[in-house]
Amino acid sequence: MDSRSAATGIPDPDAIEFVRFCYRRRRVGWPELYDEMCAVAGRGLFRGYDADDLAGLGIGFSLFDMPALSAMASRIVAEELALRRPVTVTITAAISAAPISNEPTMADRDERPADVPIRLALAPSGA
Repeated sequence: MDSRSAATGIPDPDAIEFVRFCYRRRRVGWPELYDEMCAVAGRGLFRGYDADDLAGLGIGFSLFDMPALSAMASRIVAEELALRRPVTVTITAAISAAPISNEPTMADRDERPADVPIRLALAPSGA
């Protein structure tokens, strides 16, 4: 970890992206995520970085580094889960302000109904 990150406690942006990359490969929690991070580092799958490169970013795989890595991974997984939370979709037909006329109804015309504009409203589930 560089001195800037160690002093402020703010992880390197590449370290955050590494954890996101690993989580998106396998959407699992700790300790399975740790196993995935080790596999990715061992194969250099994230930008070609190996374990030594990642150590320079603040990602350590030793027992000593595990509490900090676990805490960072937990925060990032929580952010990822918040991005994926379900939303409620409400579909309502737009009511036309056109005047009522004495033209034949759709049943009388035996035609395909005209397209009706609709509005979609997205809201977080439970809101």
